Amino acid sequence: MSETLLALVAFSPIVAAAILLVGLNWPAKKAMPVAFGLTVAIALICWDMSTTRVLASIFQGLGITVSVLWIVFGAIFLLNTLKHTGAIATIRNGFTGISSDRRVQAIIIAWCFGSFIEGASGFGTPAAIAAPLLVAIGFPALAAVLMGMMIQSTPVSFGAVGTPILVGINKGLDTHNISETLVANGSSWEAYLAQITASVSVIHAIVGTLMPVLMAMMLTRFFGKKRSWTEGLDILPFALFAGVAFTVPYALTGLFLGAEFPSLIGGLVGLSIVVTAAKRGFLVPKTTWQFEDEQQWPAEWLGSLKVDQDDAPAKPMSMAMAWLPYVLLAVVLVASRVSPDFKALLKSVSLSFSNILGETGVSTAIQPLYLPGGILVFVALIAALLHTRSATPLVKAFGESSKTLIGAGFVLVFTIPMVRIFINSGVNAADLASMPVTTANFAAGLVGDAFPALSATVGALGAFIAGSNTVSNMMFAQFQFEVAQTLSISTVAVVALQAVGAAAGNMIAIHNVVAASATVGLLGREGATLRKTIIPTLYYLFATAIVGLVMVYGLTVTDTLM
Repeated sequence: MSETLLALVAFSPIVAAAILLVGLNWPAKKAMPVAFGLTVAIALICWDMSTTRVLASIFQGLGITVSVLWIVFGAIFLLNTLKHTGAIATIRNGFTGISSDRRVQAIIIAWCFGSFIEGASGFGTPAAIAAPLLVAIGFPALAAVLMGMMIQSTPVSFGAVGTPILVGINKGLDTHNISETLVANGSSWEAYLAQITASVSVIHAIVGTLMPVLMAMMLTRFFGKKRSWTEGLDILPFALFAGVAFTVPYALTGLFLGAEFPSLIGGLVGLSIVVTAAKRGFLVPKTTWQFEDEQQWPAEWLGSLKVDQDDAPAKPMSMAMAWLPYVLLAVVLVASRVSPDFKALLKSVSLSFSNILGETGVSTAIQPLYLPGGILVFVALIAALLHTRSATPLVKAFGESSKTLIGAGFVLVFTIPMVRIFINSGVNAADLASMPVTTANFAAGLVGDAFPALSATVGALGAFIAGSNTVSNMMFAQFQFEVAQTLSISTVAVVALQAVGAAAGNMIAIHNVVAASATVGLLGREGATLRKTIIPTLYYLFATAIVGLVMVYGLTVTDTLM
C-alpha cells in the first residue's frame, strides 16, 4: 500500500465522523461508535497491530475516560449545587444594577463572568449559564446564545481548570517516547508541557483581547434597530479595556502558574476590574445602547425560556457568600498545584495500571483527589454546608449531574479509546509508522512550510466534529507534533496552535450550540446561531495563523526537543 493511500486510510475514521456528524446530521452517540469500529478494523487489518495491543489501548482509553468524566461530574455538580443553594440567583441579581447599556451587560456577563465559569467548569457550561442569565435581564434569546457562544474561545484552552491541556494535550501526545527524548536532552515532560501552556496563553491573549469588541459589534449589527457595526465600535475603549483586564492576568498566569488557572484567575481579576470600572462610568459611552421594544423583535429571536425564580434562596444571601465557593475553589486549586506537601498528599491516592496486558508503554493512572474533579466535589460539599446546612442541594445536584454525565460518558467511551489506538499504532507487525505519523508526513508534503498557518484550523475542525477542545487535542495533538518534527520546526509552537484553534472551534461546535440553545428554548434554530458564530471563528483562526507564522519563522521559537 502506498504512503498516500496509507495516510488516507489512517485519516478515514476522522473523515467518517465528520460526514456522519455534519453531512448526515447523526448524533455523536451514533457517529463515534462507527468511527471507533473503523479505527479498530484499520489497526488490525491495515496496520497489523496485535489484538492484545488494540485491547490494551482500549483499556488505557477507558482509564483516561474515567478521569475526564470525574472532572466533568465535579464541574457540573458544583454548578448544580450552587443553583439549588440559591448562590447562582444571587450572582445573577448582582449583575443587573451595574449598567443599563446592553453592550456593557454582554461584556460583563458573557466575557468576564463567562470566562471565569469556563475556567471553573468548562464543557460548554459558560454558554449554558450566560445565555439564560442574559435572557433574564432582557436580551433576545438568539442574542443571548450568540454572546454565550462567542466566549467559547479565549478561555476554553484552560477550561475546567486546564482539562484541554492537562488531559487533551497530555493524553493526546505520545508521552512515553517524547519523555525519553526530553530526558536525553536534559529536560522533562513537565517543563515541555509548561512551554506549551505558556505559548497557548500568549497566543490567546494576543488574539482574544479583541473579542469583547467583536461581541459588541455582533450585538449591534444583528440585534440593533440600525443593524450597525459602528454602534458596537462606539464602546471600543471600554471593550478593549475589558479585553486587556482578562487577557493580561490570564497570560501571566499561564506563564508562571500552569494550565489550571489562566481562565479562572483571569476571569476573577477581569470581572472585579471591569465591574468596578462600569459602576464608575470609566470609558463607558455617554450614549446608552438598548434593544428595540420587545414587541418589535422577530420571532426568530425569541425562545421559550421563562425566567424562573424558584432557585432563589429562602433567605437573602450576600454577594460575598454566593461567591465564596468559587473563591475557595481557586484557593484550593492553587494550593494543590504549588504546595509540594499538599500536592503529594492528594497524589498519594492513585489507581495505576502499568503495561496493560503486558504492552510496554501502555499505561494509565487515576488520581481522584488530585484531579480537579475531586476538588470541585469538595468545594460543592462545603458550599452546601455554608449556604443551607442541608444535604438537599447535594442530593438534587447529584441527580441532575449524573444524568448529564451519562450522555457525555457514552460518547467519550468510544472517542478516547479510538484516539489511544491511533497513538499506540506505531508498534505493529507491518513495521509501519503510527497513524498520526503517517498522516503527518502526508500533510507536511502537501503544504510544506506553510503548515503553521493551518494548524489552528485543524484544531478547530476537531472541535467542530467532537464538540470538545479536549477531544480535539487528543485526536490531533500527536498529528501536529509529528508534522512539526517532519518540518524541523518548533513542536511547542505547533501543538500550541492546535490547542488555540481547538478552543476557537468551540464557537461553531454543534454540541455547544445545542446545549446553549436548549437553555433558552431555541432548539431547532441552531443554524441561525452558527451562521453568525462563523464570523468570530474565522477572525480567530486568521489572526492565530498570522501569530503562528510569526512565532515559528519570525521569532524562530525553539523547544526542549531541539
